[in-house]
Formats: sequence, C-alpha cells, structure tokens
Amino acid sequence: MTIRIGEDLIREVDETRVPYGMLAIWFLGQVSVIIKGGDKVIYVDPYLSPSPHRAFEPPLKPEELTNADYVLITHDHSDHLDPDTIAVMAATQSETVYMAPGFCRETMLELGVQPDKLLWARTNEWRKGPGFRVKPIPSAHEELEYDPGLDHRFVGYVLELNGVTLYHAGDTTVYPGLIETLKAESIDLGMLPINGRDPFRNARNIVGNMNYREAAELAVAAGFDTVIPLHYDMFEANSERPGYFIDYLYSRHPMQKSHVLARFERYIYVSGSALKEDIR
Repeated sequence: MTIRIGEDLIREVDETRVPYGMLAIWFLGQVSVIIKGGDKVIYVDPYLSPSPHRAFEPPLKPEELTNADYVLITHDHSDHLDPDTIAVMAATQSETVYMAPGFCRETMLELGVQPDKLLWARTNEWRKGPGFRVKPIPSAHEELEYDPGLDHRFVGYVLELNGVTLYHAGDTTVYPGLIETLKAESIDLGMLPINGRDPFRNARNIVGNMNYREAAELAVAAGFDTVIPLHYDMFEANSERPGYFIDYLYSRHPMQKSHVLARFERYIYVSGSALKEDIR
C-alpha cells in the first residue's frame, strides 16, 4: 500500500471525484481533517507544525496546502489553531476563507489572515457558502466558556455539504443539551474526540474531552449514521486506543456504524438518504 504524503496527498485530494451524496475525508492526525464534497475542499484545525512531542511527523508542510477553499478553526489551542500553519496559509493562499470563534479573531489577524477572509463562528447561526452551509455549535472543553462579546470560546461545526450532514466536534465533553442539539440536525457522519480526561492530566494543565464510552453513547443517542473517533493519536500523555472505542460499540451497540481512520487515508462516506434523494 502506498501512503500518500506531501504533494502526492494534495494531488490525491484534487483528483478525487466526490459525487453527490458522498464526502471524502483525509485524516491528518489529532482532529485535523480534510473534507471534500463536490468541488469544495474544507480543512478543519490543520495542525502541521513539527514538534518533538508529536507521535509522528506532519504529512504536509503548510506551504503545500494549496487547495483549501475554507478553513474551520474550533478553538485557540495551538494543536487546533496552529500559528505556523495559519501564518503560511495566510501569506500564500489569498483566496482561502477562514471561520473561527471570536476568541481567536485577534490571533488570526496577527497571523496575517485578512479581515474580509475571516468569518466569525457565531454559535447556532447558519452561514451559507457556495454549495454548502455551516453552523458552529458550542463545545465544552471541559466546560462551556462564554463571553457576551465574543460568544463561545470552543465550538464544533455542523456542515451540510454535497448532500451530507457532518458534525466535527472539535474538543468537547458531553454537556446538557448537546445530544438534543445534534439529534435535531440528523447527523450522517459524526467525528468525536475520545481521549477523555482525569485529575492527573488536569494537574498538568491538559484539558480533556469525552472518553471513548461517552463518545460511543453520544453517537447512538444523537442518532449518527456513522461515527469516527478523533483526538487519540498525537501526544503520548494525552492519547487513547481507538480499539477500545470499537470494542465498546461492538459490545453495547453492534448496529452502530463506525470507522477508524488510518493516518492520511482517504475515506469515502456514502449517505444512503442523499443518494435516494438524488435518484428521485
């Protein structure tokens, strides 16, 4: 099997045809993903900075990201809002549009993102783009943090693209009301963190997320068609085994569809309901 990285990976993204009712997903590690539907390419939290603490090298250099139509940032932690990556993209890709919470705005502007290319991720409001729409929803990492002038510090995104509804949670725990919010959106493909949290990591200022059991139960309770685990593979002190997530689902909810993304793989999600609509 050939593992595509660098320019080969970008070429694969560019050359992949994604018919209506499907999404193509590439996993870059942590919660970083590339999403393609139709001719739109969207990056979520591109984290490509080299670091001795990473479990593996980034598959791309920031200057190789030449195809991003949109970049969605979930919050201001450096493994999500990566200063090195955003600064290079802002300097080299003038047409890319960014969306980020108000807490991130000053940093994004300092990194060179032009004000007219930076959208405010106001929670619970749909924003329309050409061929898709996106709605930020609050995330609790580990708590909801809200400022009346800046809105929520942490967000996830509900994305309607190419006939598929995707939810990328960013970093979050399961807070009151989240299940009901997601259930109302009829999520086809949900992407959830599974690394968990505990007092020992909190003592080292490592902020946590839902664990694999909570993520599995959330996917079932919210009615996801398919669920993908994220945020388990990058840092040794804050990792989890995705097999635990799959084992738990198989034991408790064997009808729940799931997929564990290999590093840098291309995964094609097919929405049965969207295809049926297209056939009609």
